[in-house]
Amino acid sequence: MLLDGKRLVITGVLDPRSIAFHVARLAQEQGAEVVLTGFGRAKRLTERTAKRLPHPVDVLELDVTKPEDIDALRKQLDERWGSVDGVLHAVAYAPESCLGGGFLEAPWEDVATAMQISTYSLPALAGGLAPLLAEARGSVVALDFDATVAWPSYDWMGVAKAGLESASRYLAKELGPRGIRVNLVAAGPIRTMAATHIEGFDTFEEVWGERAPLGWDVTDPEPIARTVCALFSDWLPATSGEIVHVDGGAHAVGA
Repeated sequence: MLLDGKRLVITGVLDPRSIAFHVARLAQEQGAEVVLTGFGRAKRLTERTAKRLPHPVDVLELDVTKPEDIDALRKQLDERWGSVDGVLHAVAYAPESCLGGGFLEAPWEDVATAMQISTYSLPALAGGLAPLLAEARGSVVALDFDATVAWPSYDWMGVAKAGLESASRYLAKELGPRGIRVNLVAAGPIRTMAATHIEGFDTFEEVWGERAPLGWDVTDPEPIARTVCALFSDWLPATSGEIVHVDGGAHAVGA
């Protein structure tokens, strides 16, 4: 029971293919108490998917672009638990113009949306829940995709992920004195709902199939979920500001 007694907030559960769903499932299996978040029409998807978890969970309202939602979430969690041991940031979105090969044509308004939701939301959420995380010397984990190189069709989402990587380091610096760890998990490509909307996703599958020394299964989020749960646990108490690659080793191998 790696997470026995831990209290975790999991964002980003849309359907059973979501990496966040498998994090929530495994966390429950390892003894954690979990709440999910969702908002708008997508919240109904989260509530439906939540029924497939091993134990019942509540789905709390959270639009990461609204400071009032983050404040309300903190108050709800304070009343419910008084502290939070871990938060999974599994939030990313870019308008169509920001993906698929039109890098130079994407308007600033769409780029700004991608950056706010995919990058700025991490410090916004972590900062908003920091008082509760500090009570438990908690752990913030965000899902990443290797931003050290330019990927076909990934365009402004790649830029947003590069910003996420930088933001996580600054968060680690700012929140470390309060006992809060901040880390990223850079996952290989998984066939999630979001991935299926990225034009050229098949290219990622081909690249990983050729380069990952350990091999890579685009239908299996379990290795990623295990790593996230390890970062939530007490077994990595001095690890912060890190990017842990869970990609079959592909990031370490050249052409």
